[in-house]
Amino acid sequence: MDSTIIVISGDAFTNLDLKKAYDFHKEKGSKATLILRRESVPLEYGIVVTNDDGRIIRFLEKPSWGEVFSDTINTGIYILEPEVFGYYKKGENFDFSKDLFPRLLKDNVPMYGYITDEYWCDVGDLNSYIKTHIDILSDENYHNLIGEKKGESLWIGEGTIIEKGTKIYPPVYIGKSTVVKSDAILGPYAVIGDNCFVGRGSSIKRSIIWDNVSIGNNCELRKSVLCNNVKVEDRVRIFDCSAIGAYARINKLSTIKPKVKVWPHRTVGENMIISDNLKWEDNASKKLFGYRNISGKLNDTITPEVASKLGAAFATVMENRGTFVVNSDEHNSSILIKNSIIAGIMSTGALVIDIKNSTLPMCRFGVKHFNADGGILVRTDCTNSNTIYLEFVNKNGTNVDKNIERKIENTYVMEDFIRCQGHEIKEVMNIYNFSQIYLKEGISKIKNREKIASKKPYIVISSPSKNILDLANTYLSTLGCLVRVVEFKKEMNIETIKNIVLKENGFMGIFYDGDGEKLSLTDGFNIVEDHRYYMLAMLIGFKTGAVREAVVPYNYPRVMERIAKEYKGKTIYNKSNISDILRTIEEKKEDFQYIVSFDSIWATGKILDYLLGNDVSVNELVHQLPEYHYFKKEVPCRWDDKGKIIKRLSIDREEGIELIKGVRFIDDKGWVLVEPDDESPKFNLYIEGYNEEYAEELWIKYNDKINKLMKT
Repeated sequence: MDSTIIVISGDAFTNLDLKKAYDFHKEKGSKATLILRRESVPLEYGIVVTNDDGRIIRFLEKPSWGEVFSDTINTGIYILEPEVFGYYKKGENFDFSKDLFPRLLKDNVPMYGYITDEYWCDVGDLNSYIKTHIDILSDENYHNLIGEKKGESLWIGEGTIIEKGTKIYPPVYIGKSTVVKSDAILGPYAVIGDNCFVGRGSSIKRSIIWDNVSIGNNCELRKSVLCNNVKVEDRVRIFDCSAIGAYARINKLSTIKPKVKVWPHRTVGENMIISDNLKWEDNASKKLFGYRNISGKLNDTITPEVASKLGAAFATVMENRGTFVVNSDEHNSSILIKNSIIAGIMSTGALVIDIKNSTLPMCRFGVKHFNADGGILVRTDCTNSNTIYLEFVNKNGTNVDKNIERKIENTYVMEDFIRCQGHEIKEVMNIYNFSQIYLKEGISKIKNREKIASKKPYIVISSPSKNILDLANTYLSTLGCLVRVVEFKKEMNIETIKNIVLKENGFMGIFYDGDGEKLSLTDGFNIVEDHRYYMLAMLIGFKTGAVREAVVPYNYPRVMERIAKEYKGKTIYNKSNISDILRTIEEKKEDFQYIVSFDSIWATGKILDYLLGNDVSVNELVHQLPEYHYFKKEVPCRWDDKGKIIKRLSIDREEGIELIKGVRFIDDKGWVLVEPDDESPKFNLYIEGYNEEYAEELWIKYNDKINKLMKT
């Protein structure tokens, strides 16, 4: 560079006469001239102090009132001589204001400030951006910038149609080829770009609408900015200092609260209230619950703010000024979110009982033990520390049903929380020894404690959850078992435990899942898990009379009917979601079935109680199960294919079908249940054949059928 350089920051709007500033620079013999402007409240800007000759003598970056020694601020426009760039080093981060100018001042290099009274505005924030538009529309000196007026402070582009009944309060700018429907209200200070549509009865004030934007009927926009290609449906309200990114969609009846930013390409669902920024990864929807819980990424979709609102929503829906049990696993991320939930519940005036680090079964037990109105467990995924799960249970300790889920979702998005006065806030009841209460209750349910203690069975256990592993170890040791705890490592599963049990001649091995509900067991020869474990547990229940009616998930093998019939019991098929299954178990008072299905630690005790009390081995019990041929498969699909395919399958009357959840086909080879997955773009197929060959044929048949339907 061998000539004078002019630097202009890109976030400023100005009509500065650069020739005057350049002449001042040359006249003073300045090596660096900063364009300055007087500002009555300069706290958000960098202040520059000059002497009477205009020479710069001091810099102050965003001063306090006690440091406001000048009212001239740095506009970000500079005139520089080439030699000042000798202060730069290649590859080094070097800022004009923070690095270069202080260095020049220190070295006494001639540096001057040119004070302008011409228009300048920093449009780097939304308020200033909107203010600049208002200034241009208000001041006739700038009207030449925006073209020919069609009336007093009114600009209307070529091809624009404004229907009868529209009220316009100038100043207003409307671009080319825009349609404004009847009874709309525009202005003052409304700026609307090219190719836009404004629906009937909509009101736009002090707002900036870019090009190709569609605004539905009866909308209300106040001091907001909508970027290109935004679509706003009917009866949407967007309030002060909100910004909607390009290609975003705001569905009908939704409200965007002040100072909210919706990132480009995001979607806001119907009848939503958005009070937090909606970023790249998010879409706003009323749907918070998945198959059985709320899950998300820590400090992304599950933040302390979200957790607090969920706590308030839950307490509002469940019971005014009620009592709620809250707990978490041992991870710091879970404890963080738990504490935020507690704050939300407390804000409604409800009482919180914190049972500290514990499991979901302990939360269920705690709700009943304290006669509470509900409970929330927070846990972290054992294989991904950034994934958080929130489980919500009612006063019976069962997962809340779909109706309550919807109420929580509605209360959350509408922010329609009960709020209390300061004197109504209740102190948290902290229970530090709840695991002892829980384990004592579990041990009291075992009939053959003396026999277990005398035989001292060698049990090998492992789990991805240290908390669950510690509880299981204490529980089994108290019963009199010899326990070997195997530290969990990546890729470990029940197969690992099976090999250890076989090698060390153990009585039984248990692998506990991280949720505290499910387990897999082995005797070193057999692996019993999932539906096979369920069959084994129900066989014990029928044999002992602890089960009278087996509550069977709808997608489980029908071989359960044969087991029930042998012991003069019954089967009740239930929708596969956890809240329905738990509710039915609760109604039928099937305590044994609850334990073996939803409390893996107590379930271990019940299984040992039967095996050692009756001198039966796991292998002997497994061989009493009927033979059956059942498996699960998945078929990927697009999200929008699900409804179409289920509808097409449901009208196929050539064979026997059931329509309870998904479509269940029954023929002389067995049955297939086709069920859309609640959380992923796929179908789950549950298949049971009268023999292995039939089961495989059924899988091939319905896999082909679904794939053909996806192509049509």
